[in-house]
Amino acid sequence: MKISIGSDHAGYRYKAAIIAALIADGHEVNDHGTFSENSVDFPDYVHPVGNDLDKGIADKGIVLCGSGNGAAITANKHESVRCALCWNEETARLARQHNDANTISIPARFVSEILAIEMVRIFLSTDFDGGRHLQRVQKMKCS
Repeated sequence: MKISIGSDHAGYRYKAAIIAALIADGHEVNDHGTFSENSVDFPDYVHPVGNDLDKGIADKGIVLCGSGNGAAITANKHESVRCALCWNEETARLARQHNDANTISIPARFVSEILAIEMVRIFLSTDFDGGRHLQRVQKMKCS
């Protein structure tokens, strides 16, 4: 699977660990940065993830920031993105099963690194249930 990932300084260390896990699991990763813990603005690293999804370059996206909120809000500005803020295994699973989310936002300051990696693995391995949820997902669009 092709995964696009981006984070600000708060998510930098987790991003590196997640990328290592993704590569170990056989995924292709497009890392949009940031590449240090120096303070940066998360939209500069989240928009490229959304662009990859809009262009069909990536199958799924992963974004990180301190709370996960700003990264999720930014990612959801992209037409092709359905980004879910997840903080435990169940929210990661339900984001896929019920909402067909294609991007996960991780709050780096509120979850452990181990949990962040596990949420990503669950998110990527869980299928959309469809059925009654499909109509709801279709209603999420503004147009």
